[in-house]
Amino acid sequence: MEHDVIVIGGSFAGLAAAMQLARARRRVCVLDTGAPRNRFAAASHGFPGQDGRSPQVIRATLRHELSAYPTLSFRDGTAVSAARDEEGFQVTLAKGGDITARRLVLAFGVRDSLPDLPGATERWGKTLLHCPYCHGYELNGRPVGVLARGDAALHQAMLLPDWGPTTLFTQGRLALSADQRQGLADRRVTVEETPVVDLLGTAPALDGVRLDDGREVALAGLFLAPDTAPSCDLASDLGCALTDGPTGPYVAVDPMQATSQPGVFAAGDLASSMPNATIAAASGVMAGSAAHRSLIFDPDLTATA
Repeated sequence: MEHDVIVIGGSFAGLAAAMQLARARRRVCVLDTGAPRNRFAAASHGFPGQDGRSPQVIRATLRHELSAYPTLSFRDGTAVSAARDEEGFQVTLAKGGDITARRLVLAFGVRDSLPDLPGATERWGKTLLHCPYCHGYELNGRPVGVLARGDAALHQAMLLPDWGPTTLFTQGRLALSADQRQGLADRRVTVEETPVVDLLGTAPALDGVRLDDGREVALAGLFLAPDTAPSCDLASDLGCALTDGPTGPYVAVDPMQATSQPGVFAAGDLASSMPNATIAAASGVMAGSAAHRSLIFDPDLTATA
């Protein structure tokens, strides 16, 4: 085997996993596409010790720290397939060639599917947002909205008044009970049944939204829960079980981040229903440590998840 562990994904979860393995003096290779989910955000907030720094700077700092460990290497590129062989795993690269390892850590994240509104992509991570804990404070108490795509919108709308006056746009996709409407009223959330059809302002800024009846609502930020799916098919190809989350499927893991396939671990947004930088890094620490322990206590991959 070329490596003890291949980590597929080079953002917070993958780099945290790699650090545990490198510090155990294991041969670890990190495959990085250079296109992490958080690349659209200007800053990462709520991450202890990193609050306000850009995700790109945080990743660059982590890569620099990891460069001090001689048993760790980086390969920039995409893994197009992964399969089990007699000794471990073989990963095929888009640029050509295979690399092998005794264990895998999957940390390649998820892809977001945004609503079909003009300018949504240009605003994503800036004024079209998913997490008030990550982005709400910087809106400085100005009006915000929630664009319903499912039941998660109710949860967001109940939270958001702590960050600014809130309007919930049901979009014809959210049927509210009398109790739910009363709960929103108690939080002073305005419920708007007329659908949003346009985003106003020069992207990435947001001045507000236009409704189907022509009315305009001023907003500084619009929150939604994007539909998500694993960013590639490697987990499914390996036979890893998936589970349904509030925005889409993610890889099922145990408390040690082990998947249903022996020798395969998963971390970060790929393996969580709650996307968050701190949680992603913590799960990477667990996945890296668990992969290392697996090499010692289950060298022949005889354990079941």
